[in-house]
Amino acid sequence: MKAATNTLRICSQGHQYHKSSDCPTCPICEAARKPKDGFLSLISAPARRALEGADITTLAKLSAYSERELLAMHGVGPSTIPTLRSALAAQGLSFSDHQ
Repeated sequence: MKAATNTLRICSQGHQYHKSSDCPTCPICEAARKPKDGFLSLISAPARRALEGADITTLAKLSAYSERELLAMHGVGPSTIPTLRSALAAQGLSFSDHQ
């Protein structure tokens, strides 16, 4: 098996970083835009980008989706669901039960 090769990249903001995958996301920019609080601050960057891309930026909007619908989004995996479920429960909300 061939080892992954890290390539030096420069983002549009001028940050230099190394990546071994095809992912174009700059880790420096991503860390800077991570929310300091709220449910989006509790999940991984890919899951956060998936939810933001679907305009799911509040718990009320999140509660309109079922677990199955969220898992169908690229970036949202099974490990994200318990975190989101806890955030919803803390506000007296839950996932939608529609499929």
